[in-house]
Amino acid sequence: VDFDSIVENIQDLNSLVEEGISQVEHTARGARLRRPEPLPLTLYQDGIVVGHGAFRPYQHPATQQCLQDIMDGYFPSELQPRYPDGV
Repeated sequence: VDFDSIVENIQDLNSLVEEGISQVEHTARGARLRRPEPLPLTLYQDGIVVGHGAFRPYQHPATQQCLQDIMDGYFPSELQPRYPDGV
């Protein structure tokens, strides 16, 4: 696993979503500005943890797909159902 390339690609993806930009959140009494919550990705020697999820070894197909998406310059496709507007 090329950790340097993964971190570099994640930084590129983060710059695409313009970190720190607030979003409008509608409330019962109107609306307010909300900063999007970051989704941490923790890299270990033998696997990853996405958000507060379970440890996933690099040999697992879903982990390999997640990292391949990042290496290809895309946000992991597994995040799309939970974050349809991006993360």
